[in-house]
Amino acid sequence: MSAPTSPAELYRHGLRLLLDKNIDGRVGLWAEDGVMEFPFAPQGWPTRLDGKEAIAAYMRHYPDHVDVHDFPDLRIHQTTDPETTVVEMRGVGRLVETDRPFDMTYIAVVTVKDGRIASYRDYWNPLAVLEPGTDFTGSDR
Repeated sequence: MSAPTSPAELYRHGLRLLLDKNIDGRVGLWAEDGVMEFPFAPQGWPTRLDGKEAIAAYMRHYPDHVDVHDFPDLRIHQTTDPETTVVEMRGVGRLVETDRPFDMTYIAVVTVKDGRIASYRDYWNPLAVLEPGTDFTGSDR
């Protein structure tokens, strides 16, 4: 596959990598100095990750805890800034530890520079991580 040419294509490619459990490939979409933010993160969860290495450390064990099967209801909105998109979606699957269903709604604001994710603000529901088996951050909540 050729390299994604637009922020929307890059985002869709990243979702395919996540479904394939290819975390290294997904992290590879970030710029070295990329930032990932979680404005609604609950206490004990990170609110900001600076740099590709921090994002990789955060994402590394994601598939061991959340088995995502699909991203239905994906809507990608172009903004007046051609490098920035707003994404609405659901992630559905199961929690590996408990085998309970996983169903999370997300809104993300993603900025791409030079073909890499420079900024990713992830507005996810913090109440969802109160379920057993959701903590893949290594925090001591």
